[in-house]
Amino acid sequence: MSVAPAGWYEDKDPRFVRYWDGQAWTEHVQPKRAASTDRPTESSAAGGPIASRTRRAAREAEQSARTATPAAQGKPIEKLSKRQARERLRTAEARIKEGEAVVARYQMRAFDDVDEYRVEQERQLTALREQFEAEQLEARELLAKEQAEARERFTGEHAEARKRFTAEQAAERLTVEQAVRSAEDRVRAAEQQAREARATRDEINAGISARRTELVDLTAAVELQAVGLFDFENPAASSTELASKLEALRYRIKNAVRDKRAVTMAPRFTFNNSEAQGRKFMTDMAKVLLRAYNAEAENAVRATRAGNLHVAQTRLSKAAEQIAKSGTMIDLRIEPSYHQMRLEEIALANEHLQTVQAEKERERERRAELREQQRAAAELQAEHDRLEKERQHYLSTLAALQANGDTEGAARVQARLEDVDRAITDVDYRAANVRAGYVYVISNVGAFGERMVKIGMTRRLKPMDRVIELGDASVPFRFDVHALFFADDAVGVETMLHQTFANQRVNKVNLRREFFYVTPAEVLDALKSHAVEVVEYTVEPAAEEFRTSELAAEPFVPPSVRADHV
Repeated sequence: MSVAPAGWYEDKDPRFVRYWDGQAWTEHVQPKRAASTDRPTESSAAGGPIASRTRRAAREAEQSARTATPAAQGKPIEKLSKRQARERLRTAEARIKEGEAVVARYQMRAFDDVDEYRVEQERQLTALREQFEAEQLEARELLAKEQAEARERFTGEHAEARKRFTAEQAAERLTVEQAVRSAEDRVRAAEQQAREARATRDEINAGISARRTELVDLTAAVELQAVGLFDFENPAASSTELASKLEALRYRIKNAVRDKRAVTMAPRFTFNNSEAQGRKFMTDMAKVLLRAYNAEAENAVRATRAGNLHVAQTRLSKAAEQIAKSGTMIDLRIEPSYHQMRLEEIALANEHLQTVQAEKERERERRAELREQQRAAAELQAEHDRLEKERQHYLSTLAALQANGDTEGAARVQARLEDVDRAITDVDYRAANVRAGYVYVISNVGAFGERMVKIGMTRRLKPMDRVIELGDASVPFRFDVHALFFADDAVGVETMLHQTFANQRVNKVNLRREFFYVTPAEVLDALKSHAVEVVEYTVEPAAEEFRTSELAAEPFVPPSVRADHV
């Protein structure tokens, strides 16, 4: 069926003409020009039958297009004026620009290019396949013709042509397969690039979300810092036991500040006869005073030491009282619950410092005990060497006396040699048995009073050396010895006495400080009740230096009394 060429033709409405694009009617219409009697239209000038045939062909083509697309048969063709057409055109161009802007904004052009590239590759692949099929068909026809001619002429040429055709076909098949594989590789590469682009986009989105979260955290931190609440270093933060408690406490403190539960003030206040200015004044005053209070709390935490918890907490409580006095006019004061949390923060820091100090004290005592053990071991070794040297001397003397026949002198040297052997055995026993040693009970009336004693043990050969060391320049007077006796289990005896007077211990934190609020008589009763054999025990301390110092001291006369007397 012939198809009318593209051009303008009469519309159903005789006042307009519509454009035919060669396949279907378009939406482009325009008013019909006035026909002139002496200047016929191009279609009428071409002859009545030709124009008639052209219109008939256009109508047939239109009927064919409507038959080919049944879904469009029931859709009426909208008639537009030029102004309406221009408005629709401008609207369409505006939407196209908006779509392009969206594409450029979200970088979606790369994905469209990938889709177009995939479609183009599939189109080329289809074209290659069609070309291959056409060439294959042509080759088959040529082969059939050549085969017919070859049968008539040469049987050998038939076989050679067949072989040549097979080789060419294999080469063409290989070429096509290579082209297909190359196209598939390019498609896979494009898909891989698309996946990488999506992964990059997801990574960028994740980074944006993380930055937004950081921005929210920074905003919250700025709000807290505006009222003087900073994340300063607290000593308890380095403690494995107190770090979690400190973190939970700080979280409650920050929530109290965010929820406006840190300070309380009057519900209404007017400034310059304005409630709005009054509210602003109270808010500003609350921020200033809360900032001052938080700064004082931070200073209290930084200044706290192991033994000044009460001082630090009192300092902060006075700051809260001063703020309450300053804000009396608007009833502004620190909330008791918030103040209690800041006091707990100071207590946590102090608890950690006390733990650290106690550990340092224990470590110092362990080092002192180790030095005492090393000193005792050195003394035992030196005594063993001295006795061994003396034993060798006696053996040499005994051999000489026996050689000279002096039996009486040899007997005397033999007795001394036996004493040295017993001493060596005792020293070796003391060195091998670490629990053996001397238990001592000493007091210092001038330094600690009459109701305090020190109970300890030493493994030295000369236990009084240990007592003299304890009475060095750290105390004003020397210690008085109430008991100093040797025991095979000196550690057990010392532990028994410490457990008996555990409630009377002076230092309940550092157990190496072996002072007790008891009298020497009470210690003697404890030794007797546990059947500990003590040869000599002195109940009353001599305290010679202390008592002599009291007698020699002049009576103290206040300066005011002296002036009156003069």
